[in-house]
Amino acid sequence: MEIYEIIYKDIEEVENGEEIVKKVFGKCFEEEGLQDSKLCITVTFTNPENIQKINQEYRNIDKPTDVLSFPMFQKEELDKKIQEKEFQYQDILGDIVISIPKVEEQAKEYGHSFERELSYMLVHGFYHLMGYDHMEEEDKKEMRTKEEKILKTLNILR
Repeated sequence: MEIYEIIYKDIEEVENGEEIVKKVFGKCFEEEGLQDSKLCITVTFTNPENIQKINQEYRNIDKPTDVLSFPMFQKEELDKKIQEKEFQYQDILGDIVISIPKVEEQAKEYGHSFERELSYMLVHGFYHLMGYDHMEEEDKKEMRTKEEKILKTLNILR
């Protein structure tokens, strides 16, 4: 049973995309003790035009972005389900939408590999699905620590 589904919307298949998704989400699930949870994440790789439409529709922000996350559970609800191992067959943890051209652009801008930038977007999206955010400095620090731990463990460095 796969822990993810990849959808390509108006974009060509990403070289090594499935490998990267599998490796990153595998480590995220392991780190959070979700290996047997039956949870699944849908990842859509798309272009700036599509992500801008989604951003406008769901967040009322009329501009493209790099990654959007749509969790299916509130953090408290998810924490309870994890603690009680109360998942149905193939529950959806949520959806992540990533603009591949933006990932390519940011990888160049930050001077690291496409794999590193895509991996970061996946981990970042995953932790949003887990109920974390970065609006308050303390929350941001907690989320960044979790993200960096996953990337470091996978040896995906800056």
